Amino acid sequence: MFEFYDVTSVQIFNGIKEVEASSRPYALVVVMLIFSIGFYLLGKLTLGRSSFAMQSKASIGRQETRLTGIRAFAAIALFAGTALFAAMPAIGVIIASLAVPGQWYESVLPRAFTTDHYVQALTHPLSAGSIRNSLFLAAIAVVCALVVGFASARLLVRANLRAAWLLDALVMLPLAVPGLVLAFGYVAVSLQWPFGGADAPLGAFASIIGATPNPYPFLVVAYAVRRMPYIVRSAVAGLQQTSAEFEDAGQVAGASKWRVQRTIVIPLIAANLIAGALLAFSFSMLEVSDSLLLAQREADYPVTKAIYALFERLGDGPGIASALGVWAMALLAITLLGASALIGKRMGAIFRA
Repeated sequence: MFEFYDVTSVQIFNGIKEVEASSRPYALVVVMLIFSIGFYLLGKLTLGRSSFAMQSKASIGRQETRLTGIRAFAAIALFAGTALFAAMPAIGVIIASLAVPGQWYESVLPRAFTTDHYVQALTHPLSAGSIRNSLFLAAIAVVCALVVGFASARLLVRANLRAAWLLDALVMLPLAVPGLVLAFGYVAVSLQWPFGGADAPLGAFASIIGATPNPYPFLVVAYAVRRMPYIVRSAVAGLQQTSAEFEDAGQVAGASKWRVQRTIVIPLIAANLIAGALLAFSFSMLEVSDSLLLAQREADYPVTKAIYALFERLGDGPGIASALGVWAMALLAITLLGASALIGKRMGAIFRA
């Protein structure tokens, strides 16, 4: 969007056009993967600790000091300045969504405002179709992530695994690895048997590049893998707060393991699972890298790919794209507030890789 192409991520994105003829995009992906995993493991070894270990209580009391005068002003200014700087992109998108096309040029604020872009963002054929696609894909991805994420959380908390740290690292790895790397990997897989090539048995079921692609299976898998860590973390937090004695009592009473999970464990941690599912759903709706690379046909565009395509359109395109972005930010804010209300102070653990 900024027309700055000399960075690895943009080179990989543009490399999809030559993925069948050149090995350069693959080399760039490998370099990015090595660096991202290396920094992730370095952080785990130097700063990380088990995310499901009990925290020891502080042995030294904390004493708060009320700031006054210039120190209070400096603290407020630092906090407000940081918050304003972080919010500037969002503020710019909101203003752009309200600006009349052609009325924001060489001025601090637009000379004329309109709310029509918000209506068009929900009714324009491209944006409306992308919203339907994202809702469908995100819903299926969340169901898949819930099943695998809950099973992984049980292994981390209830099973006495020697390599629990390795499983924990693998589960959280999708948060550390750039989505562009994973998406390009799916593109490479789609070109090989059984998805690509002559007599590919699954070519009609899932494909990315071609005259009639069907990227939905790849998009569902990509969304589920990328957002499963949120469900794992929320389920782990819930299982930590639930005594294993409830499960033992159920099995002693004659209930099967599946019935114990269905009637005891899942209801007890339902709030955590719902919170994780809300986050996974909202972030899947707004997934950028996978959507940009895997959806090549306009009819298959998710929301983020539609925003990119609309922004490139002359006239009211940037305004509609900005309005669609504001709707997306509103969805994310609502889900974050809902998840925070459900699991409270344990919310931060979900984002801890």
